This record gives sequence, structure tokens and C-alpha cells, in this order.
Amino acid sequence: MSSFVYNGKEVFYLLEGNGKPILILNGIMMSTKSWAPFVKAFTKHNTLLRVDFFDQGQTSKLAGENYTQDIQVDLIDALLTHLQIPFISIVGISYGGEVAIQYAIKFPSRVTRMILFNTTAYTSPWLTDIGRGWIHAGQTRNGRHYYQTTIPVIYSPHYYETKLDWMKKREEQLIPVFSNPEFLDAMERLIISAESYDVRNSLHQIQAKTLIISAEMDYLTPVDNQEFLYHQIKGSDWIKIPYAGHASMYEKPLLFTSLVLGYINVDETEYTI
Repeated sequence: MSSFVYNGKEVFYLLEGNGKPILILNGIMMSTKSWAPFVKAFTKHNTLLRVDFFDQGQTSKLAGENYTQDIQVDLIDALLTHLQIPFISIVGISYGGEVAIQYAIKFPSRVTRMILFNTTAYTSPWLTDIGRGWIHAGQTRNGRHYYQTTIPVIYSPHYYETKLDWMKKREEQLIPVFSNPEFLDAMERLIISAESYDVRNSLHQIQAKTLIISAEMDYLTPVDNQEFLYHQIKGSDWIKIPYAGHASMYEKPLLFTSLVLGYINVDETEYTI
């Protein structure tokens, strides 16, 4: 476990394994711990870098501060510079995918390949209102209310019903977390930080070979959000996963791992006869 200081704030990260480096970026409600089930596979032939954004996990909380996702983009660049990693492949989901896109636009020479799960090009009024609903639920300080407002829509109805016992156990595990004012205030700041996100006019600047992945039953960032990315990012690839929701990596872990490692580690991108 390691950390470094950026702009007077402590940033927590984990660097493990050897091989082509992969940076994996958290969704808004996640932390470095969220990727624990994938570490063994991702470090077998690769170096895996995980990091907590500001207001996530073990990285400093920005209580009383207003910020946009720009601060997370610059955090990533400072971390790679600190670790002397000149370029890297980036995997991002949702909020992490938004940060990945902005990083690839701002620092195109540092991104070799990029994989975007359940990601959009801008925060629409519809998504803004969903986020505001999460904020209002958090302000009640009622952990069960927060869980029931946020979590069911993150999973597909198919997964939720077939894994109902698991989901109920997960609910009891998360209620104490969702009752913690520090966590809820940090979530509020993270949600607000994404409200101004809009890269629709800059996607053409991305140079990295990019794989875009949709989930058929994603009701936070629907499929047409990824279709837009596909049409705007030159030379990108696009895959749709059936019977999966916004938390596609948990619902389809084998597929998630195969897509990430295959897309990043294959050297030959064209075949000739």
C-alpha cells in the first residue's frame, strides 16, 4: 500500500504485478477495494495500478471544497509522473470512464489503449436529476433509504432477481457505510463534480485505440450514450453485453476480465494474408 502527496493532499494507490501497465479507474461509489476480485487475474501478466480519487476510499476528502472532474484528471497525471510511468492503458467505468476520456484528451501521448465501460460523453439533464436524487437521499442520513435509492438501478433486473439473496446480504453490508455522514458528503461532492462534464466536442482528439462497452440493461448510462462515443472516437470498437446493468463487471466478471486483458495485451491489431 502506498500514497503520495499532491497539492498538499494525500492520494492512496496500489501498484502490483509486472508487465504492460493497466490503470483502472473507479466508478463514483467505488474505491481501490472494489477491484479486489480482479487483482489476481490482472496482475498475472500485467502491472495493475489502482487509485482512489479525491473523496474516495483512503484518499483525502475535500470537505468544504468545490471542484470539477478536472482535479481528478490532474491527480492521475501527477500519479503517473510520481511513479515514472510514461504511458499506460486505462480502464474506466462510469465516473472513472469520464475521467479516462478527459485524461486521453488532455494527455493523448500518455494513453496507449483505453477501455470504457458504461460511460457517457456528457452529464445530461436526466442524469443530473438522478444524481440530485442521490444527494437528497444522502441528506436524510438514512442508510437504508440511500441504498434503495441508489443500488437497485445500478444492477440489471435480471441479475437482481436471480441473485436476490446476494443482493439482500449486500444491502445489510452497505447500510452502515451509507449511514456514514462523511461518505455521504463525499458522494455529494463527487456527484456535483460531474455535473459540468461535457466532452462531446473534444472526442475527436482522442488518439488511443479505444474499446467502448455497453450493458443492455444499464439504466444510468444507456446504450445510446456509448453509441455516441463509438461514432465520435475515431477507430474505436464497440461491444454490447446482454442481460447486464451498470455494474457490468460484477454481473459478468469473466467477460469483464477477458475483454480488458484481451484488448490491452494483444499486440497485433491488423491481420494480412
